[in-house]
Parts: sequence; structure tokens; C-alpha cells
Amino acid sequence: MTNKEILEIALRQSAVDCACDPGDFLKDGNTLVLSKANPAARWYLELPHVCNFVYYGRGLVAAAGEDYREAAERCLGLLGDDLPFPLFETPNLQKIEEIFAPLGGTVRYMAEYFLPDVDALRERECPVELRIMEPPAFDPYYPAPEFGHALCRRPELDVLGVGAYDGGRLVGLAACSADCETMWQIGIDVLPEYRRRGIATALTSKLALEILRRGKVPFYCAAWSNVASARNAIRSGFHPAWVELTVKK
Repeated sequence: MTNKEILEIALRQSAVDCACDPGDFLKDGNTLVLSKANPAARWYLELPHVCNFVYYGRGLVAAAGEDYREAAERCLGLLGDDLPFPLFETPNLQKIEEIFAPLGGTVRYMAEYFLPDVDALRERECPVELRIMEPPAFDPYYPAPEFGHALCRRPELDVLGVGAYDGGRLVGLAACSADCETMWQIGIDVLPEYRRRGIATALTSKLALEILRRGKVPFYCAAWSNVASARNAIRSGFHPAWVELTVKK
């Protein structure tokens, strides 16, 4: 895949998740749409949204449930003629809280999403052995807390992984969940005593390449405050692609 094809796939999936047109993310101006349930949406989304704000760097899309459309419109009104990104910062975050609080809503998640850059993605050297893993190789590690980021809440969706082994012991794991038809999300865990040795980067980049070989788009999500995770994404050959701010009950 090319970077252009990868971005187009991500835009189409975000459009499914938001019940909008992919072009809405690339136009000038912001878009308010009615959030709807869709079986093709990422499995962990609770649809319809109370409100979800999605921003790829151009136009911002707000997908709101029927009872929350007016509140979402008021939030977009906070921007005036400004670019969309200040909506994700204080004091606008506080104003979003004030707008949704009477309706029982609160800001729950702020996340940054990364897509692979095929020109930067390559296998990295690793100080320990790496092995491709497929189900049922994950079974012994449910619900092991040390690999709770790599493995998801629905084991049947964990489809592929790369393990880092030291003397037969699993010391790091990158795995991906089939969150939708076209995109698989990467999660990563490395045991504390093995961190800062390049293992996370080696695991992430190798898994991303394996996902692409299977015709799927790997993506990576990090909380905005998780600097270590964002650094790992960039070192592994990913680049920031979009952000989301989610209001839930």
C-alpha cells in the first residue's frame, strides 16, 4: 500500500464510525452529523455517540446522538472562525463539560491516532529473539496484566502478534485486534526490566509490516499524555494522523 491508500482507508473507516462522508474530514469548515449505529464501525465504539469530535487536520467532524445535536452545535460555535484544534484545549474543554453536564455527558477520552509511513517503516534490530504469534498462542496470557495493552478485551479479535523472547520467556508482546474489516489496532507491552532497549520499537515495526503483508492497515492509538507511547509510534515508522475527543454519559 502507499501512504495515500492507507490514509484513504482510514478516512473511509472514520466516516463509517461517524456516519459522515470521508471528504468531510478534508474540507474547510466543520461538520455536524447525526451519529448512527453501524455494524461496520470499530467494534469498541458505543454507537450512537453522545458526541465524538474527529480531526484529521482540516475540517472537524462532530458526530452526535439525536438528543445531543444542539449541545454539539454549541461546542462547534466555540470556535468561531478559528482553526478546529483549540476545541481540544482548555478553556474550551471546560466549556464542553459545561455544555454537556446538564445532559449527563462528560469528556471521557482524548486520543491521538497514528498511521504507518511506508517510507519510514522497516524492521528494527532487537536484542532478544522475535517470533510471529497467532491464536491460540495468546491463550496463556489472558488475562495477564503485564500484557493487558497488547491483548484486547475480546480475545477472539486478537489475530496476530510478535513476541519478544529471552531464553524462552515472553518479555514483550505487540499484538493487534481486528477492530474493523480493513484496520487492525496495535497494542504493545514490554516487561519493566526490558524497557528502553529498543524492544518495543522492534516489536511494533515488525508487527506493522506483517499486518500490511496481510492486506490490512495497522494503526496505533495513544493517550495524549502518554509521551513514551507516542515516541514509540514515531520511532517505529508511524506518524500522527488524527485525533478524537469523546463525550460519554
